[in-house]
Amino acid sequence: MADKKLHIALLFGGNSSEHDVSKRSAHTVYDALDKDKYEVSVFMFTKDGFLLGNEDSMKIFNGAVEDEVVAEAIKDVDFSNPLANLQNLSEVKDVDLFYPVIHGNMGEDGTVQGLFRLLNKPYIGSGIASSGVSFDKDLTKQLLTLHGIRNTKYVVVTPETRADHPYEECAAKLGETLFIKPARQGSSVGIHKVANKEDFEAALDDAFRYDYKVLIEETINSPREVECSVLGNREAKASKLGAVVVPEGDDFYDYNNKFVDASGVVFEIPVELPEDLTKEIQQMSLDAFRVLDNRGMARMDFLVDENNVPYFGEVNTLPGFTNISLYPQLWAVSGINYKALIDELIRLAIAEFDDNAKLHYDFQELGSEKLGAGLLTDEDKK
Repeated sequence: MADKKLHIALLFGGNSSEHDVSKRSAHTVYDALDKDKYEVSVFMFTKDGFLLGNEDSMKIFNGAVEDEVVAEAIKDVDFSNPLANLQNLSEVKDVDLFYPVIHGNMGEDGTVQGLFRLLNKPYIGSGIASSGVSFDKDLTKQLLTLHGIRNTKYVVVTPETRADHPYEECAAKLGETLFIKPARQGSSVGIHKVANKEDFEAALDDAFRYDYKVLIEETINSPREVECSVLGNREAKASKLGAVVVPEGDDFYDYNNKFVDASGVVFEIPVELPEDLTKEIQQMSLDAFRVLDNRGMARMDFLVDENNVPYFGEVNTLPGFTNISLYPQLWAVSGINYKALIDELIRLAIAEFDDNAKLHYDFQELGSEKLGAGLLTDEDKK
C-alpha cells in the first residue's frame, strides 16, 4: 500500500498591498510541489479578507478574473456569522500542514499564524510573536540594536508626534537625505527617499496611509543591496549572498523594479565580495534569525556602504517565491533546488510542531477562593 500523501493547504492573497505578489508566489509554489508526495488544496484570501474555497481559488490560478469570482462566491454568504470569512476552511479535510504564501499584512504579521495555532496544525514559517516583531521594522531594529547587530540610525514618528520631528531636525540628526518607511509594510510599499522639506512632508503623508508608525531613517552613501537567505529552526544555515543592482536613475529597489518591470535590474547571484565581508553578513543573518526567534525561513536584506561596512536592513519571514525572487535563487546557487527547498521547509514545519507538542501546560484546580488581607469583598463593593 502506498504511503498516504501529505495534505497541504496553500494559502495566498490577503488584505495586503502585496496581494498580487502573493498570487504569483503561490502559483509558483503550487507548480513546484511534488504531486506524487503531496495532495494540495489552495485557498485565496480576498482583498477584503474572505477566504475562497479550493475550487474558486483554482479558477483564479487558472486566469479567471478575480473580482468576478469573488462577487459570485460571496453573494449568498451570511456575514452576520462571525466565522463567515473562514467558512471555506471546512473544505479542508485531514489537512496535515498549512503553507502560507501571504506577503505583508495578515500573512507575515502573526495573524494567520494565530489561526494555525488555534487549529493545532503545523505551518511553514515563524511563529506568532516572531512574525509580529519581524514585520515591525521599529521593533526589529530595537532588538537588533540591543544585541549589537549593526543597523541604520532612525527615529519613529506617529501622527501625534509628527510635529515634533520636522525635516530640519531629522536632517541635522540623520543627514539631509532620508528614507521614509511605514513600520509595518513590505516590498517597498510607501517608501520614499527625500532630500528637502517639501518631499519630506509629502512622503510622510503617503507613509501614514499605510501605517500609523513611520520610520525616518538615515541614508547609506553609495550602498550595495545585498541579501542572504536563511533556512532552519533553532539551528539554521545561511546561503551564499546575492546583490541587486537597480537601473541608473532609480533611487532604490522599489515595488516597480521588484515586481512590475525588473528588466533593468541586474542580479548578481552569487555576488563576489571580500571573504571577511561575506562571512560577516552571513553571521549577522544567523544572529538576527536567532534574536528574532525566526523559524523555517527568512530573507535578510543588507546595505553595504562604500567602506564595505554592512548594515542590516530588514527581515522577510515569508519572502517572495516568484520566478525572480532571491530567496529560492540564493539557495539554488547554494546547492538546494526549488523542489528540495520546499521539501525542507515542510520538514522543518513538522519538526517545529512536534517540538512544541512536547511542551507542558499544567492545569491546577483553584478550589475555594481565599482572599488576602486588604482586598475588598463583594459586600464591601456594594
